[in-house]
Amino acid sequence: MLEEVERWLSTRSWSVNDRPLHKILAAKRARGQSVSVVLPALNEEETVGDIVAVIRHDLMQQVPLVDEIVVVDSGSTDRTSAVAAAAGARVVHRDAILPRIPAVPGKGEVLWRSLLVTGGDIVCFVDADLREFSSDFVTGIVGPLLTDPDVDLVKAMYDRPLGGASGQGGRVTELMARPLLNMHWPQLAGFVQPLGGEYAARRSLLEQLPFPVGYGVELGMLVDSLHLVGLDALAQVDVGVRKHRHQDGQALGRMAAAIYRTAQLRMARGHLIRPSLTQFERGRDGFEPRTYSVDTEERPPMAEIAEYTSRKVA
Repeated sequence: MLEEVERWLSTRSWSVNDRPLHKILAAKRARGQSVSVVLPALNEEETVGDIVAVIRHDLMQQVPLVDEIVVVDSGSTDRTSAVAAAAGARVVHRDAILPRIPAVPGKGEVLWRSLLVTGGDIVCFVDADLREFSSDFVTGIVGPLLTDPDVDLVKAMYDRPLGGASGQGGRVTELMARPLLNMHWPQLAGFVQPLGGEYAARRSLLEQLPFPVGYGVELGMLVDSLHLVGLDALAQVDVGVRKHRHQDGQALGRMAAAIYRTAQLRMARGHLIRPSLTQFERGRDGFEPRTYSVDTEERPPMAEIAEYTSRKVA
């Protein structure tokens, strides 16, 4: 592992317990910043309502941390929109946002369009398929952005159980994303969950990033943020355990292909080849690195979209 990454792990990897809620709230008041939570959703009627309800109760009614919850429905055929609205979210359909640009299927498409229908200085993304959801996911990743002005993007890290077995990485993460990052962008080798869907960032950063329209959005965002703001502006927070719906092998194959294509497009900028792989195991004091030797269409930065810039002026 690069010395720079070892130092980063000790200075930019935290636990949700490192920032008590009262300190986060005090920082929010002092800085006068607003927080938007966005849930991209496609046929998630079983889980989206519980997630929205927890965030509203814990972080809007009990304490004033979150200013708005927006569920962007990307074409659900079930009751996702109705359930989300009943739980207290503002629901917007993907196709109603920026209609002059026809929408395409994909998670990244929804996240990109969400910037046009949210107003927070900090935007927090949360996947809509999480089970046994805790508001720690939001406070954990929003906290550093409110308390540390030098941090621009924060990803959640967690264990991801599969089939009753504990573990810390998803299958596509371990087989595709982590090798790609270690070999081509080794500065990002310290991220435990580079593809995780729970992360928060400053709007001032997000509006400058291109968004891969599909599953490559998380990897693309990490790589582009590294180039734009540098490693020390990126961070991660341990929020415990993430339980969600797992996809089958064919779906994972499609996800891996999109991620590889996203990486391929960015390799043209220049890259490093590093024949080693850093993985993570949870130890007594948290996630510990273990290093081993090793033998698609995008949306432009939102700042370039006329409707977005005119909204900001207005």
